Amino acid sequence: MNSLRSVVLLSAAAAFGATASAAERTVAVTFDDLPGPSVALLARDVPALRENTRKLLAAFRDAKVPVVGFVNEGKLFVEGETPAVTEQRIDVLRSWVADGHELGNHTYSHRDLNTQPLDWFEQDVVHGEPVTRRLLAGKGRRLRYFRHPFLHVGLDLDKRRAFETFLAGRGYEVAPVTIDNDDYVYAAAYAEARRRGDAAMATRLAEDYLRYMESVFSFIEGVSRGLLGREIPQVLLLHASALNADRFPSLAAIMKARGYRFVTLEEALRDEAYRRPDTYVGPWGVSWLHHWEITEGRQRSPSPDPPDWVMKAYAAAAR
Repeated sequence: MNSLRSVVLLSAAAAFGATASAAERTVAVTFDDLPGPSVALLARDVPALRENTRKLLAAFRDAKVPVVGFVNEGKLFVEGETPAVTEQRIDVLRSWVADGHELGNHTYSHRDLNTQPLDWFEQDVVHGEPVTRRLLAGKGRRLRYFRHPFLHVGLDLDKRRAFETFLAGRGYEVAPVTIDNDDYVYAAAYAEARRRGDAAMATRLAEDYLRYMESVFSFIEGVSRGLLGREIPQVLLLHASALNADRFPSLAAIMKARGYRFVTLEEALRDEAYRRPDTYVGPWGVSWLHHWEITEGRQRSPSPDPPDWVMKAYAAAAR
């Protein structure tokens, strides 16, 4: 009887601990490739971009999610479009700020720090500032966050540190990512299915995307506990795609069901974990949890992958 009672008490304690852990979860939500990634939108014109953004912002309002959106200003200036149309694209970007969200720099043209000469890459950062600074200043805010395209931080540590010094000199803080994922894979395939009118395929992709993302959350929570002994405030990377415009309400519901509270990026980065030693360099753009694993000499934990049928759909869409 005593043995049975002990088992019951231990089980109850474990359940309480899991519930308490879930209740304490927080996540900062960030979106890359604003005003929108071309391959993952239903169309590239202003009306399609405006509608995609409207749906995203409505979903954020409904779920009460503060967002930082990282901008590629080159997407605002499309060859052959008039200055008036360019201003319409800027107005779409302005709507993020008008809704209370923050914008960050993702470079002008989404260049790759791993392959670009440092001075060229730095010029692309500066080139990607003017519109974003102006929009933020209109709301009394300043441009303060930078997100590496592809999450590539450099192939050697000297280059990485030199670039970080450059960023600090321009008033930037690097926006890390702990919940990296392949949402862009699903998004490209989903947009292609929608464009060709394949509703069944689009639905299948969207439903599997939610399943996949739940597996990503579970994976990251486990890595965080294994590496740090606790679940830290996470930083989620997503893209401003048609898929997320359509399914972010469901994704937000999944996060809430897992016990997540939505916080600002500023609040998440106050956690001491984000000041851990980080010497990662290499060809892969990976989560900062993986940065910290590799810095400690550990093997990188293998992330969940989309199934083969999704990868085949992505390859066909990306052609």
